[in-house]
Amino acid sequence: MGNKIDERVEQKLNSIGTEEKEEILKNFSSFKSYLSGKVAAGEKMGLSEEVLAKATEKVAGYLAAHEEPRNREEHLLQQLWNSGNKEQQQALSHMLLNLVKNEG
Repeated sequence: MGNKIDERVEQKLNSIGTEEKEEILKNFSSFKSYLSGKVAAGEKMGLSEEVLAKATEKVAGYLAAHEEPRNREEHLLQQLWNSGNKEQQQALSHMLLNLVKNEG
């Protein structure tokens, strides 16, 4: 199931147009809102916490590799992501997931 989710997340990330991507990443609040909506959709589909965290990890890895930070928060997240090992990146993904779930 994990690989299928990874593929779906990758396809979605690659299909987002430039304008939509700019709207999502223009500030940290819009990024959290976007991520919160995706987490809520995943929960409605019955995805487990671990699967949601893996999807969050995939998104964070994509952003760190392909997008320039557009604000201080994104810059900090990118620095934390790039300085961490795989285990620390997984922990950061869980924290991001908790952040958007607790605010929603």
